[in-house]
Amino acid sequence: MLYKSKITFTFLLSFFGALLVHGQRTTHFNLARMLGKGKLDTTNGKHVHLLDSGKIHGVSAEGIVWLKDVNFKDGTIDVDLRGKNVFLKSFLGIAFHAKDATAYEVVYFRPFRFHSTDTPTRKWSVQYMSLPVFDYVKLRKEHPGVYENEVNPVPGAEDWFHATIVVKGDRITVYVNHSSTPSLKTQKLNSLADGKIGLWSSPGDLSSDFANLGIRE
Repeated sequence: MLYKSKITFTFLLSFFGALLVHGQRTTHFNLARMLGKGKLDTTNGKHVHLLDSGKIHGVSAEGIVWLKDVNFKDGTIDVDLRGKNVFLKSFLGIAFHAKDATAYEVVYFRPFRFHSTDTPTRKWSVQYMSLPVFDYVKLRKEHPGVYENEVNPVPGAEDWFHATIVVKGDRITVYVNHSSTPSLKTQKLNSLADGKIGLWSSPGDLSSDFANLGIRE
């Protein structure tokens, strides 16, 4: 009996120890609470307001909303997103490795492309860019199909969906709704290794919704 107890104790210690190690590497951000406490930099954002939609507690914004005093290097970014099914008016994602509002990397989605019946334009559903040099126009013209792709599985164009963005070394990998199959897997276009991180949507277009942001480093 004593021997079995030792085995059980050792197993539990290892199990909860593993959870603790993983927990130490993960930071969860309550965006609604951060907005209320002034911990979101809305200098480059517009129409930023609290979002309370049932079980979802986040923020809605247009432009870029930076997380104050948060520096991102390598790691995994998890976030829930919701856009609009309005042609050329809904672009949303996460900006990172930012020096300022003009120089940063971004992974973003075009929900209005999710269910396009035209295969080429459906492959414009998720995009990686490195500004200011490599915008989507340059990338699409010079490297078609390399820095953008369709999403799999395909969410509803106006539904909440989960994005997992893995930034590791010179690689960017994007997963949607916890799929084990990447929606986008590509190479970084610069040598940026750290910088600000923020909620990104295209300025001048419709507001986008963000919730449940987490960073694993």
